[in-house]
This record gives sequence, structure tokens and C-alpha cells, in this order.
Amino acid sequence: MPKTSSMGRGIQAVMAVGARHAAGLADGSVADIAAGLDRDRSQVSRYLRSASQEGFLARAEARSYRLDWSLLTDAQLLTARRLESDGATALDTLAAATDEACFLGILQGSGTVTIGESVPPGSNLVGSWLGRPYPAYCSDAGQAVLWEATAGQVRTVFAAVDFIRHGPNTPTGIDDFLARRDAARLRGYSVVDEEAEPGLYSLAVPVRDFRGEVAAALQIVGIKARLEPRRDACAAALLEQGRWLEARLGYRATT
Repeated sequence: MPKTSSMGRGIQAVMAVGARHAAGLADGSVADIAAGLDRDRSQVSRYLRSASQEGFLARAEARSYRLDWSLLTDAQLLTARRLESDGATALDTLAAATDEACFLGILQGSGTVTIGESVPPGSNLVGSWLGRPYPAYCSDAGQAVLWEATAGQVRTVFAAVDFIRHGPNTPTGIDDFLARRDAARLRGYSVVDEEAEPGLYSLAVPVRDFRGEVAAALQIVGIKARLEPRRDACAAALLEQGRWLEARLGYRATT
């Protein structure tokens, strides 16, 4: 097994502090981190002290360490930039493979907003959705952006929302939305069938970032009569590009 460099061991120490943060644990002492890495305390102390001096970690009380918030802010800014740049690549690739309109949406309050799109001429969709909000309970991205949310969190998002009918299959309420979202999670992707408007059909998958949190939804949207018969093939292409974009955002799936 190749030896880990001094820089590599330092990065492992910083990642160990981050793992404690992700798990909701308290700030880590030298003893905590050394035990978790099965390394000598004096060496780990040097790595943590150096990381603190470089601005990657912050010293807390009782000689413990936590991630510096500026590091997390920088990582989130990088995620936003990658969603814009790599998201455009994923959208163009998906649109070329399916000849359907493809979108990238995010959750904003109780609605979703489109932040990226690729609409090929043959898709039969007209106009741009960039920056336009739509109710998340029936939007193409709604189930996917709330993919990991608990039932309680979903109820909080829609607490003050009236489920107005926009299409023949619009969810009738929160319980109906949750049932459709849960079925989508079993399937691996959402199917929004004439929920937003008559004749409109869409597929979507969540896109997770380096924290494992859903940052956006990748969608294929089209006319039902055209897209529904091709659902399986389009879903396969959607899942492939969703995984690619997640990898670009630093997401690592756990088994």
C-alpha cells in the first residue's frame, strides 16, 4: 500500500473534522481526531494546528477544532458556479440525447425557479422559463428538489400554500404530494404527468452537492403524447446526466 504524504495526512485530518460536523457532532479535539484516524496524537496536533494557521480550521474552546465557515462559504460558491457551468453541459448533452427541452431548477421558498435550460428546436416548447417561479407542489422540479426532505419539512414548505389546480392531475394536498414524491423515490426519478398544465409531461432527478444535500433538479419536459412513450429511454439519459453532474459537484454516493 503506498504511503500517504504529509499533505495527504493533513487533508485527512481536515476531512475528519468535517465528517464530525456533517454527523452533527461537537467540535473535535486532537484526541478525537487522532482516535478516529488511528494516528499519533502529536502528528495530528501538528496537522490541525497548520490547517488552523492556513484558515481551513478554526480553534474552538477546550482546544478543539471546527471547520472555518469561510471554507464552507467558498465551497458553496463553487457549487453555485459548477451548477451554472457544468449544469449547462449536462443540459446540452441531455437535450441532444433526447431532443426534448431540459431544465435545471432550484427550490425557492414554496416554489421552484429555473436556473438553466437547453431547448432544442424539435422539442415543440416555446419561450424561456429562466428565472420564472412556479409552485413546487406541481412543478416539474418540485418532487426532485424536495427528494430528501422529511414529511415534516415538506409540510413546513407548504404550510401556507393553497393547492390550486393547474392541470387535470395537480396534487390535491400535502399528503397527495408526499405519496407521489415517495413513489418517485422508489422509481428513481419523478414523473409529473399533467400536474402543471394539461398535456405537459416531465421527468426529473435530484442533483446532490458535496454535502450530500439536494442542490437542484435536472428535468426533461415535453408534450405528453411525445415524451411518455419514450419515458424509459429518456429516464436512462436523465439519470446518467444527473449522476455526472453530481460527481462534478463533489457528491459521493454511499453504498
